[in-house]
Amino acid sequence: MEESRGRGSKFQPQVTAADVGRQEMNVAVIIAGGSGHRMGQEIPKQFINVYDKPVLMYTLESFQEHPMIDAIEVVCIDGWHDILWAYAKQFNITKLKWVVSGGNSSQESIRNGVYCLEDKCGAQDTVVIHDGIRPLVDATVLSDVIIKCQKYGNAVTSLPYNEQIFVVDDELSTVEYIPRERLRRVSTPQAYRFGRLLAAYREAFEKGIGIQGSAYTNTMMVELGERLYFAAGSDKNIKLTTRDDLELFKAYLKMDKNSWMK
Repeated sequence: MEESRGRGSKFQPQVTAADVGRQEMNVAVIIAGGSGHRMGQEIPKQFINVYDKPVLMYTLESFQEHPMIDAIEVVCIDGWHDILWAYAKQFNITKLKWVVSGGNSSQESIRNGVYCLEDKCGAQDTVVIHDGIRPLVDATVLSDVIIKCQKYGNAVTSLPYNEQIFVVDDELSTVEYIPRERLRRVSTPQAYRFGRLLAAYREAFEKGIGIQGSAYTNTMMVELGERLYFAAGSDKNIKLTTRDDLELFKAYLKMDKNSWMK
């Protein structure tokens, strides 16, 4: 694997005897531990039915159908594990291998998923982290994030930022802006070599670095001194947070798939 340029990774994977001669895997970790109160529904938003299929199943189908994905783990809200397994059987999600309980935050949920893979993944395996409520992940985006990760050790889905960004000076005014050429929008999927990922989560939770508030794996990695590498993104890769997002998702589904999966 090509060495990272600039700041090198501090999380160099430790190759063990079990890794020697073993074929590398690409494992998807789908985060579906949220309750979805902002959607205004009685059930978690990842289990809301859209045209007789739960949102989460649309997400899992994208990973099921992708030839580079070998296995899927879902970090799921407690009380919904059996329902998830039943849906997976109904919609033929045969790559689903493990279901793990979520935590009290996104970072705790991702940590639970990563720790569960400790005896299942080798240091050089690629782990793709993705939000379960981003059901429109494009196959080309998923391919690029895996390929970039295998080259650099990590990769984050990204897009240019097209709006002007100003820094708040007080409640009413500003005197400073950030050139948008310096900005990228980063979301999921994002991918990491498992050895680096596991070591990073151990350090982050031991030291309390990059795990508070809205922190995610990518922001945690930067706080721990890791250089991140950009992969391709898509404007259609929306996160279903509000009812308006749900309506937009329905509109995309009604369109010819070939017209928007680009």
